[in-house]
Amino acid sequence: MRSRAEVEATLQTAKLNPAELLPVAHCLSFGPQAGAGECCLLQLEPGLCAELEAGRSLVIRGEKDEQAVLCSKDKTYDMKIADTSNMLLFIPGCKTPEQLNADQASCNIIHSQIAGFSNNYWELRRCRPKLKKLRKLLMEDPYEGPDSQKDQTLTFSKYTTEDLLSLIQASEEEILHQLQVIGACKIEGYWRILEFDYEMKLLNHVTQLIDSESWPLSKVPLRTCLEELGSLEPREMIEHILLSYGRKYTDDAGEVYFEMREDKICRAIAQMLLQNAVKFNLSEFQEVWQQSVPEGMTSRLDQLKGLALVDRTSRPETIFLLKVEDLPEDNQERFNSLFSIREKWTEVDITPYIQDLCAEKQTVGTLLTKYARSSMQNGVKVYNSRRPIS
Repeated sequence: MRSRAEVEATLQTAKLNPAELLPVAHCLSFGPQAGAGECCLLQLEPGLCAELEAGRSLVIRGEKDEQAVLCSKDKTYDMKIADTSNMLLFIPGCKTPEQLNADQASCNIIHSQIAGFSNNYWELRRCRPKLKKLRKLLMEDPYEGPDSQKDQTLTFSKYTTEDLLSLIQASEEEILHQLQVIGACKIEGYWRILEFDYEMKLLNHVTQLIDSESWPLSKVPLRTCLEELGSLEPREMIEHILLSYGRKYTDDAGEVYFEMREDKICRAIAQMLLQNAVKFNLSEFQEVWQQSVPEGMTSRLDQLKGLALVDRTSRPETIFLLKVEDLPEDNQERFNSLFSIREKWTEVDITPYIQDLCAEKQTVGTLLTKYARSSMQNGVKVYNSRRPIS
């Protein structure tokens, strides 16, 4: 234990003026259990600190073969170790200068024990949620309807919200939002994706009913749909397909209606037409597509962004299925895959396939600058790979 005289002698040796310092002195010593690796330091932005202070949790997610991420209620962060040249000491109950009373008696000495130390800390950086695995898990057992023999006889992996939270490297809000984006629904407590043919069967029931009843596409009544179609399919499936392809609203009388979403319906029908063809003559496809969509709807190629790709260089021009969700999640792998499909891309064509890679405050232009090389071709800027594609 140091005495006040020893503290003042140390100050004199260090040529420090005691009058310029607080009178309280911390005398540190290593505790019996002090050691490196016993504790980890985590650097938090103010928003995350506020969440912890409010009693909310931060969760580290990732399986053994995955790089760990930290998740708040609505955001995901990469975790990386940052080394520091200064040794960081863990001192329980240590008071900062702001907490000390400058008027305390001049003889005041605080003896503190060091509980541990570290030369690094965990640094957080906001990242995109890793959601590709979510669709992959749910596609292990797509829902084919109540009469499906597979659903009744075989036992496949099924996932609750809690299961997905333990398996997917994303925050709860990001996972729930993505479940909505991919059209998942809860069946008997488990999240399921509808098998595409079954989904189209349900959509066809609804569009045929709209046509037979001559309803405007902006005012499709939920109650009548359930009454008319409930004998064909489960009522919850009918409502789910309306929610997936329409916007729900309530009129002044409290009646629930749906405004059908033209772009999404046209897109689904295009996928149905394209999924069994390697390539489709563009003009023939557009003709068949328009004939296939419900009356009153107009099909347009801009509805197919991220779903299909038009080849204007072939003769005749062609179109083929290329779904963004089938591409790799890693940035470099995504660009490698795209440049193996097509050597040169215009920004308009490639944007739907890389837009989801943009991190916070990042633009498509930034990604193209990093992963592609630009050149002019017939007066149009095109992008090709910065590295050889095998």
